[in-house]
Amino acid sequence: MNELVQAISTVGFPIVVAMYSLIRLEKAMKANTEIMTKLYERLGGER
Repeated sequence: MNELVQAISTVGFPIVVAMYSLIRLEKAMKANTEIMTKLYERLGGER
């Protein structure tokens, strides 16, 4: 919690929120990529 408060006071609230959002988005995109790859392979892959 202290690290979060220190980050906000150092770089500003909008930058901390943007960094948090990008980290969360990256995890979601990796999961979606894995699911889409599995679906592609299950549907027949390259033809």
